[in-house]
Amino acid sequence: MEVFSLEQAAELADAPARPDDSAGPIDVATMFDAEAASLTRLARFYVDDKTAAEDLVQEAFIRFARHHGRLREPDRAASYLRSIVINLARDHNRRGFVSWRHRPPAQPDAPSAAETAEQRAERAAVVAALKALPRRQRDCVTLRYYYDMPVASIATTLGLSVNTVKTHLQRGLDALGTTLEADR
Repeated sequence: MEVFSLEQAAELADAPARPDDSAGPIDVATMFDAEAASLTRLARFYVDDKTAAEDLVQEAFIRFARHHGRLREPDRAASYLRSIVINLARDHNRRGFVSWRHRPPAQPDAPSAAETAEQRAERAAVVAALKALPRRQRDCVTLRYYYDMPVASIATTLGLSVNTVKTHLQRGLDALGTTLEADR
């Protein structure tokens, strides 16, 4: 990967295009299809936010589209794009460090609709499997794994011996495993 300094990138962009280039004109759309994913990954090394990385790549292609005709060596267009992305990322971070104290923390990406639907379906399957358990097994499993109660506390709460609670937990977990595996 070739990275240009600011001066080299400016020199490449400001140089007049040579009419005798045999490489022909650069198709920006084709370059975008070929390079956008790798440039986004590159930008992610410099910025924390995926959306910001995508915005930097889009801005790099806008700048590239404006000045690609002035490239002296069209076969180095990908290198030129990488240098634009890196410089934009540095500028982005420079602005970000100035306002670091005033910026709210980055929010994690929201789950997609498919992920949310899958989580709801899994949760509903677990609840249905719990409801199918005998009462004491269900009570022991919910108190242990949903309320994080120790076995001794469950025994006291339900008025059972510790060994009985352990037996109900084991049988309940076995039944849940069998039921949930059968549903898959």
